[in-house]
Amino acid sequence: MNKTLVLLGAALLGGLNAGAQTTAKEPEEKKSTVEKPSRDFVMIKITTGGWADKPDSVSTKNLGRGFAISLMYDFPIKKSNFSFAAGLGINAQNVYLDGQNINFKDTGSQSIFFASSAYKRYKLTTTRLEMPLELRFFGNNKNRNVGFKAAVGANIGLTIGSHTKGVSGSGGSKYSDKVVTRRFIQQWDFAPTMRIGYGNFSVYGSYSLTPLFKENAGPQVVQYSIGICLTGL
Repeated sequence: MNKTLVLLGAALLGGLNAGAQTTAKEPEEKKSTVEKPSRDFVMIKITTGGWADKPDSVSTKNLGRGFAISLMYDFPIKKSNFSFAAGLGINAQNVYLDGQNINFKDTGSQSIFFASSAYKRYKLTTTRLEMPLELRFFGNNKNRNVGFKAAVGANIGLTIGSHTKGVSGSGGSKYSDKVVTRRFIQQWDFAPTMRIGYGNFSVYGSYSLTPLFKENAGPQVVQYSIGICLTGL
C-alpha cells in the first residue's frame, strides 16, 4: 500500500512539472509570432510645395499640391537597425501661379515667358516616373510599425508628362484651357530627400538640384516639397 502511494505521488509531481514547463514556453512562442518587421514596402506621400530661386517676375501661390506612390524593396544591413531600400514609383506635382499664366504652347519658340492673366486658377503639373533610394534607420527592428524611424536618400526622376491648365469664369460659364507639352521641361530630375517619424507616419521633404526648365528655356527655378509619408506594408 505504501509503495502504491509513493508511486502515485511521484506520477502526480511529474505531471505538474510537465504542465509548468508547457505554460512557461507559451509566452515565448507567442512572442516569436509577433516579431514580424514591416519593410515599408508601399510608400504614399501627400505633399505641398513650390519653386525656389524664383525671379521677381514669377509669382506663385503658397500651396501647391503633390502626390507620390512607390513600391520599395528593403535590404537589411546584417542584424543592425539600418537598411538600404530602392524602388519605383510615380510622382505628380502641381504648382499654382498667382495672377499669371505661361506661354507654354508647343511652337517653334525656344523659350517660355510668364504674363499677367485673368484666369481664376492656373497651374503647371509635372509627372515623373521616379526611382527612390533610401538609407534607413529603424529604432525597433523587431516590429517597424512602431518606434522611431528616419531615412535619407534621393529621387531620380524621368519626366513623363507636363501640362498647364487655366480655369476661368464661374457656374455654368466656367471653362478651362489646357496645354500639354514636355518641350521646355528637363527630362531628368535629381532630388535629395529626408523623412523622419514614428511608426507608420513620417514627415517628408525633398529639394531638387535640377532646374525645372531646360537651360535658356525659362527661369531656372527648382522644385521643393514637404508633407507626410504613410507606410506600414
